[in-house]
Amino acid sequence: MKITPAQLLNDIQQWAQELGFQQLAVTSIDLAEHEAHLLNWLNEGLHGEMDYMARHGTKRTRPDELEPGTTRVISVRMDYFPPEAQSISNILTNHRLGYISRYALGRDYHKLLRKRLQTLVTKIQAEIGDFGYRVFTDSAPVLEKALAEKAGLGWMGKHTNLINRKAGSWFFLGEIYTDLPLPLSDTTTDNHCGSCQACIDICPTRAIVAPYRLDARRCISYLTIELKGTIPVEFRKAIGNRIYGCDDCQLVCPWNRFSKPTLEKDFQVRHGLDAADLVALFVWSEDEFLRKMEGSPIRRIGYTQWLRNIAVALGNAPYSEAIVSALQSRREGADPVLQEHIDWALKEVVSR
Repeated sequence: MKITPAQLLNDIQQWAQELGFQQLAVTSIDLAEHEAHLLNWLNEGLHGEMDYMARHGTKRTRPDELEPGTTRVISVRMDYFPPEAQSISNILTNHRLGYISRYALGRDYHKLLRKRLQTLVTKIQAEIGDFGYRVFTDSAPVLEKALAEKAGLGWMGKHTNLINRKAGSWFFLGEIYTDLPLPLSDTTTDNHCGSCQACIDICPTRAIVAPYRLDARRCISYLTIELKGTIPVEFRKAIGNRIYGCDDCQLVCPWNRFSKPTLEKDFQVRHGLDAADLVALFVWSEDEFLRKMEGSPIRRIGYTQWLRNIAVALGNAPYSEAIVSALQSRREGADPVLQEHIDWALKEVVSR
C-alpha cells in the first residue's frame, strides 16, 4: 500500500460522498454483545416466520465466518426520503388511498446500493490493487444496524431502527466486508432517545413490546411483506390502509426533524404510489403489476400477496359500491388465502 491506511480511509470517504453516500465509517468485526441479544430474540420466536434469521447460525454476527479473512467492515448510509411524496398523515387518514412505506416508492435500493458499493471497491482497487472484499445491502446474513451503530453512524432507537443525530432515520445501510487494515471509526454514538417513547405509543399493532424489543409477528412491515400466508384477523383493522410496510414509528420520531430529503433520482416516486387509489391498484392485472413494479422492491412479494394486502385495506375503507364490486370481481378463482381476505373485507365494508 503506497499510502497510509489513514490517508486511504480519507480518500474512501471522499469517494463515497461522490457516489451519493451521506456517511462512511469503519468498524471491527466483534459483535459478541449483539449476538447475545439476537440469540435471545430468536429463542423467544419474535422473528415469526423469518426462518432465514436463524438459518445461518453465527454467520450473521461473526463476519469472518460469513466471509473468511474479514477484519474490517466499511459501513455506509444513504438518505432515501423522497421530497416530492405526498404527506404521510394525509394518506393515512384517507382510507380510500393505499399507504406504501417511503423506502419503496422508487427503485429497488438493493441494486442501487450494491452497484455503488462495487464502484467504490473499484476505485479503491485502482488506488492500491486487489484486496479481499464482499459488498452487502440487506442481501445476506449481515447484522447491518449493529455494525452501523458500532461504526458510529447512529444509535439504535427504541423502535430498533438506527437513528442519526443529524439525519434522523430515513436512510439505507450498506456494507463492505474487507481485509484492508483501515483505521477504526468506532466512536459509538450515545443513545439520545431519553424518556421518549413516541414510537412505542404510536405503533398500531403494539409491535414494540418493550424499548429496543420488537415482536416482528405483530409488526405491519412483517405482516405485509414477510408473512406469506394469512394475516391474523386480530391485526387487520389496525393495519388500516398500509399495503406495503409501515413508517409510523419513524414518522413520530423527533429526531427525524433533522432528516434530509434524498437527491437520488432513483428514489423518486414512481407510478403515483405515494397516494394511489386502492380500487385502482386492486384491479391491476398481474401483467400490470409486474410491469409497473419492474425494478421496485414491492415486486418481490408477488402479485397474490399484493392483492391480499390491498384486500385488507379495502376492508378498512368507507363503504362504496366500487369497493364491493372490486372485491367481488377478484373472489372467483382466487387462491384460498386471498379469497379468505376478500371475504373478510366484504363482510367489514358491507357492515358499514
